[in-house]
Amino acid sequence: MFSFGPLTFHALGKTNLNNGFQHSILISALRGLAAVQVLAAHLRAQLFPGLSTLSDPSHWYQALAFFTGFAHQAVVVFFLLSGWLVGGSLLNRMREPGVMLHYAIDRLTRLWIVLIPCFVITLMVGLYIGTADVSHLSFSPADEYSIAAFVGNLFGLQDMLVPRYGGNFALWSLANETWYYVLFPLLVLPHLDKRPVARMAALGALVVIAHFLSFRIVLYSVIWLLGVVASRVRVEAGRGVRAGIVLALAALSVYFRMAGSNDILTEKSFVQDGVFSIVFLVFLSSQQFPADQTRMATRLAARLGNLLAPFSFTLYVIHVPLLVLLRHLYAPVRTAHLSPGHVADLLVYGAFFTLILVAAYALYWPFEAQTPKVRKLLKRTWATWGKPAGAA
Repeated sequence: MFSFGPLTFHALGKTNLNNGFQHSILISALRGLAAVQVLAAHLRAQLFPGLSTLSDPSHWYQALAFFTGFAHQAVVVFFLLSGWLVGGSLLNRMREPGVMLHYAIDRLTRLWIVLIPCFVITLMVGLYIGTADVSHLSFSPADEYSIAAFVGNLFGLQDMLVPRYGGNFALWSLANETWYYVLFPLLVLPHLDKRPVARMAALGALVVIAHFLSFRIVLYSVIWLLGVVASRVRVEAGRGVRAGIVLALAALSVYFRMAGSNDILTEKSFVQDGVFSIVFLVFLSSQQFPADQTRMATRLAARLGNLLAPFSFTLYVIHVPLLVLLRHLYAPVRTAHLSPGHVADLLVYGAFFTLILVAAYALYWPFEAQTPKVRKLLKRTWATWGKPAGAA
């Protein structure tokens, strides 16, 4: 325990994943809102001209451009929450037998149950609009609809060995996520396995993989790891101090939105994202107390999280192909932008937004929603195969 001004930091023996705590409710709500923000940003960028290209934009379009301009921060939040949840839960189970096998099954099912059907839908959209050609099977790593691109995107190799499947530009961040899932166990294994050979093997694999990854992915692993570290810290602060942290976080978000680097994560944006991450994680760690379900704000956050968080990954992966399909179906925006001066075009934006949300929610049920069942089946099957012959 140590104090820093009005903040007192307590180290936790285990990551607190109790759903009845305030920070867990906020994590669910933030996961959902981050996915919605990415959708809103990409939709506006694809349907309307850029704000900087307009000489006298309408007030409503300036407001739309501002409030849909936080996709960069939303992706950083995804990484932080992933580190908190994935890394923190792995640390909690590190002493359990078969933990790495269970971890591998959990991570692969998390990704592939969503990615495989979404890639199939992406291919179907490509065939419908004429951008894909399956008259012959392609294995070319340069073809965004090839078998190589399909498999490569499943293993996080987009932008390294293959293009993003079907031109889905949102898939770039999944390469980061996939490799953080791989690197983190290699980072912690040497601290658990006392055998020198095992330690050297884990560290050697870590160094080799990091060497072949892009510098951007390795650099932003620091952000992911900050989420892991923060999951083991509880910050004690008064209500007024917590409110001040929220205001500071909001001010930083707006400042970086207006004056920072908001393109795909780069070395240039790393410092600003590091500052944002630290303040965000102090805020989240300060919320580690039992939630007061009598408060209206808590109930609203819980409902929002319960609604949006379950299908946030599906929404993130599938929204670009659905947007491409809707643009093709609605002739006025096939080759042109909506008008930022006509309020009626805001209704078109709203209709696209709603249709994509509903479609993603519908796709969640047959695939992502079945993840727990598939994990249970795979673990039970593996346990059965792993039994010695004749064992009960």
